[in-house]
Amino acid sequence: MKKIIFSIVIFTLLTMVSCNNNNQSAKEDHTLMNHDSTMPRQDNKMMDESVKMVSATFSTVDVGVSTYMKSMLQNYLSTKNALIDGNPDKAASSGAAMYKAMKGFDKSLLTAEQKKVYDDIESDLKEHAEHIFKNKLDDQREHFAMMSKDIYDLVKAFGAGLTLYHDHCPMFQDGSMWLSESKDIRNPYYGENMMTCGTVEEMFK
Repeated sequence: MKKIIFSIVIFTLLTMVSCNNNNQSAKEDHTLMNHDSTMPRQDNKMMDESVKMVSATFSTVDVGVSTYMKSMLQNYLSTKNALIDGNPDKAASSGAAMYKAMKGFDKSLLTAEQKKVYDDIESDLKEHAEHIFKNKLDDQREHFAMMSKDIYDLVKAFGAGLTLYHDHCPMFQDGSMWLSESKDIRNPYYGENMMTCGTVEEMFK
């Protein structure tokens, strides 16, 4: 009789442990599925003090270069916001505007050192802008991830002319960045599916 009771107790304990493990796995799965809502958020009031500040390499640029860079950034940010909204037509229009601006840029306004930096970026950036205005949403987002690296290099070299935040999404393509005019995370790679997935890495002023 004692052996029977002992066996029942052991069976009950094993069942409870198994259920707890299953519940824990379910919670973990639920957390992963709701990644957007569980990503750590940064306090906006503390962000500017805690985020690394980045200064432009070239402290002096021609007025025409500065105007061109501002135009490029506006087109880039317009593309980014269109992807956040899941609007491929608007993203295409902004990509086309960026491509057109690049074709019309007078590179003689650059110093020799500045031209070397710009030439290293130009062909890739032009290619991604072209792909964005010729493709659909998923492809646009893939090329935007690569475009963002090029725009980041441009801003780091020539300055932004406005406050920008360098954001990072750990999920898209094993980690992708973008630049934003807002300190609030609004993810262009997943849009409404994971709108707040990401963190602020740096800030340009």
